[in-house]
Amino acid sequence: MPAPEGMAGLAKGLAVLEAFSGTTPKMTISDAARLTDLNRAVARRCLLTLVELGYLTYDGKYFRPTPRLLRLGDTYRESAALPQLAQPHLAAVREQLGESASLAVLQDDESLFVARSEVMRIVNTGVRVGSSLPAYASATGHVLLAGLQSEELESYLDRCRPEARTSKTPVRQEEIRQRIEQARAELLAITDEELEVGLRSMAVPVPDSRGRVVAAMSISTTAARVSIDRLRTDFLPTLRDHAQQLGRIL
Repeated sequence: MPAPEGMAGLAKGLAVLEAFSGTTPKMTISDAARLTDLNRAVARRCLLTLVELGYLTYDGKYFRPTPRLLRLGDTYRESAALPQLAQPHLAAVREQLGESASLAVLQDDESLFVARSEVMRIVNTGVRVGSSLPAYASATGHVLLAGLQSEELESYLDRCRPEARTSKTPVRQEEIRQRIEQARAELLAITDEELEVGLRSMAVPVPDSRGRVVAAMSISTTAARVSIDRLRTDFLPTLRDHAQQLGRIL
């Protein structure tokens, strides 16, 4: 029972949200009423309000969570355990490869960097914890978008308004889709001067214990220092190894 000064409507809305789970990824109004012990009219109002706020979608029968709702969980993970758990692995990647290593999550259609282990050089890549890159043009973004469900990806592509950063930036929807599908197939993404002339990056997915892609681990370097062939042959095994190690504890 909520406290006297609490908001009963909010409590009911949260009860509806908590009814979604891995075994209940979609619900009808009747399902929501049954799972929350709310009457049908109240459950309907809660569901439609959550649709208006962007936390659910509705196809006329089923309500489903949107990426906005999923980001509520990501916010906790990003601000609490994930960066701390990732830091030793990023440091190990940096020491083994001699390049800066980062961890990013998908937030507001961008690749948000939540942890990083930096190599000290006169010239660096400019990525910092808390900074973000457009998902359509970054290696981490391609990996994170590849982890979305089909409906979520199509929604992203529909609202994406790409801008060319360099002559290599993918700006056509079909080109962006191709990059994402390639990242999904290879469990790997490489960008070569798509964001900045002279900058190369490689990213791999970090799946949690349920197989969901919760983050992307990446290294960034300069085109003059490391070739794409070397990224694949010399750097990829180490990056994948630490991404998998991190994923096993999430």
